[in-house]
Amino acid sequence: MVDHGPRTGAKVALTFDADMTDGMLASLRAGRVKSYANLRILDLLEREQVPATFFLTGKWVKRYPDVTRRIAGNPRFELANHTYGHAAFTADCYDLPRLPVDELAGDVAKTFEVIAPYGGRQTRYFRFPGLCHDAAALDALAPLGVTVVDGDVVSGDPFATAWKPLVRAVLDHVRPGSVVIMHVTEANAAMTDEALPHILAGLRERGLVPAPLSEVLTT
Repeated sequence: MVDHGPRTGAKVALTFDADMTDGMLASLRAGRVKSYANLRILDLLEREQVPATFFLTGKWVKRYPDVTRRIAGNPRFELANHTYGHAAFTADCYDLPRLPVDELAGDVAKTFEVIAPYGGRQTRYFRFPGLCHDAAALDALAPLGVTVVDGDVVSGDPFATAWKPLVRAVLDHVRPGSVVIMHVTEANAAMTDEALPHILAGLRERGLVPAPLSEVLTT
């Protein structure tokens, strides 16, 4: 399990979680929300040629196959695993429904199978929903050979109502080797695309360079 890479050099990893629960799918079907795929984030990263790593849930991939293909088709983007349906792997995890311990490995393996056909820069990186994990959850995933990645810089973008606090949350804590946690789930993280240009500018001012997660963790 890792929170960050070596504190040498200048590389940092920008990671974006793509959550998707049954409740979120129901909101889409009912028209209560427009989208859980923030294409403005992709537009900016592509335009600025910024590397990033996306932690995808299987249900998000199935809901947004075209967006997944777009991510997989960018050589600067990496794909990682964020469970199949963003259920909790421990008790008391942000009111998320909990999966039984004997289903955890199957859930993660299924997600890798969903992502695999899209190709691109796929990894064995995995992030728990809500970063909630315990010894039992880690033991359950050990046979899969995943690297569990939390992060040391939490943007706080879920359900944020203003972009400036997100910029401060990132730039006040980012260091060489940092793993920054953000979300690409537009309706649940509506300020991320507004904060991102300012985050990128702040990284440049600090001499920090976004890089794929694999490079940040191994450099």
